[in-house]
Amino acid sequence: MVELSLTQTTPLVQEADGTVRIPGSRVTLDTLVGAFQKGATAEQIQDSFPSISLRQIYGAIAYYLEHEAEVEAYLKMRRAEAETIRHEIESQQDTSGFKARIRARRAKLIRSP
Repeated sequence: MVELSLTQTTPLVQEADGTVRIPGSRVTLDTLVGAFQKGATAEQIQDSFPSISLRQIYGAIAYYLEHEAEVEAYLKMRRAEAETIRHEIESQQDTSGFKARIRARRAKLIRSP
């Protein structure tokens, strides 16, 4: 009888800042799961991110499906962090002049035939 190793390594690493990525790439679990949730196949994901292998993509999807509640909690936390950072950046910058120029250009485009 042949003995099979029934343990599986996860093709993911968690960095010091908490970001989970595919090793050797800048592709995050957030990005990969987002594409999968929108209906992309592993092959379509690889077309968008050729630096990662199908094995890594399938492994990350399998991890997501096996740990869906934990990954969803992680993704929720990441969205909240991103929103906080966005608010901090917006509060530090005066964009009123920029917004006024954009509105003026938009109005000009609408009036043009």
